[in-house]
Amino acid sequence: MKKKDSAEAPARAATLEAEAPEVEIVAPETEDDDLLEPLDDDMIDDGDVLDVDDGQTLPAPAGTTLPTPAGGRDSLHLYLREISRFPLLKPEEEHALAVRVRDHNDPDAAFRLVSSHLRLVVRIAMDFQRHWMQNVLDLVQEGNVGLMRAVNKFDPDKGIKFSYYASFWIKAYILKFIMDNWRMVKIGTTQAQRKLFYNLNRERQKLIAQGYDPDSALLSERLGVSEDQVTEMEQRLSSNDLSLNAQVGDDPAGATRMDFLPALGPGIEDSLATDEIAGLLRDKLKTLLPRLSDKELYILENRLLTDDPITLREIGERYNITRERVRQLETRLLEKIRQHMAVHIKDFSDSWIRS
Repeated sequence: MKKKDSAEAPARAATLEAEAPEVEIVAPETEDDDLLEPLDDDMIDDGDVLDVDDGQTLPAPAGTTLPTPAGGRDSLHLYLREISRFPLLKPEEEHALAVRVRDHNDPDAAFRLVSSHLRLVVRIAMDFQRHWMQNVLDLVQEGNVGLMRAVNKFDPDKGIKFSYYASFWIKAYILKFIMDNWRMVKIGTTQAQRKLFYNLNRERQKLIAQGYDPDSALLSERLGVSEDQVTEMEQRLSSNDLSLNAQVGDDPAGATRMDFLPALGPGIEDSLATDEIAGLLRDKLKTLLPRLSDKELYILENRLLTDDPITLREIGERYNITRERVRQLETRLLEKIRQHMAVHIKDFSDSWIRS
C-alpha cells in the first residue's frame, strides 16, 4: 500500500517508535470530519460493519475463533453511549490543546484531546473487526493506547490535523494486537515476518490479477524478503494451532502428540556412556593422586572436582601466590591428568576432560 504524498508527518509517526510496528498503512478514505461523526448503535448490528477498503488481506484466523458474546455487544453499546457524551473540538480548540500538551504536558488538555477522538478509534476498530471477528472492544482498547501515544507525539505546528495524524498510531497499535493474538502461538516477531503477515496474501492476489503465477521466488522479489522467509510464513499461515495433548487416533486412552516429542535431555544411551566414562576416570584418577603436590591436590579437590569451585584469588591467598600462578598450576594439572588417562585408558579422548 502507498501512503499519500502529503502524509509525510503521519508516515514518520507510524515508524517513529518501536512499539508501532513497521507496516504500511493507508490513511482513511473519508474526510476526517466524517470519521469524527457520532457513532450510532445501528453501526454495530450484525453484518453492518464499515466497508472501507483498508487494503489488508489477512490470512484466515485460528479455527478456535469464537463469536462475540451477547454481553460483549451490550458492553460495546454502553461504551458508544458513554463516549458520545464527549464534545467534538473545533480546529482552533484542538490546536490550542495540542500546544498545551506539547509545551506544558497539561493532563487536562491531553484528556480533552483523547476523549474527543474516542469515536475515531471505534470507527477504525470496526474496519478491522471484519478480519478479527472477535470482541471488538479488544481492538478499541489497543486503539485507545495508540491514540494516547499520538497525543504525546503530535506537533501542532506541522499543519496536520490531529485526527489524521492519530489514525496512523491507532491503526499501528490495532494491527500489532491482531498479529500478536491471531494465533495462540505467535506467527510474526521480526520486521520481515510482520511485513509478510500483512502483505503476503495481498501481493499474491495482486500478481494473480496481473496474470502471474505467484511462486516463492516472485513473491520474495516483490516483498523484499528471502524465499525461505516466504515459504516459512506460508506454512505458518496455512496451518492452525495444534494441541500437544490431543489424542492420536481414535482410542481415547491412546497416545498424545506430546508422547512423540523428543526428550530435551540426553538419551538413555548417552547417559549410560557418560556414567561409564565418569566412573572410569575416577578410578584411574586415584592412581595419579600420590604423584601430585599439595597445591595440585587442593586445586583438584576444591576447583576441578567440586560443584561449587573456589576462585583463583582464594587459592592464591591461601598459598600466597598470584592468580596467574594459580591459573598456570591448574593448566599444568589438567595436562598431567590428560597424559595419565591417555596412557591408562584405551581410546581416551581429550573431550572427556574440559578445561
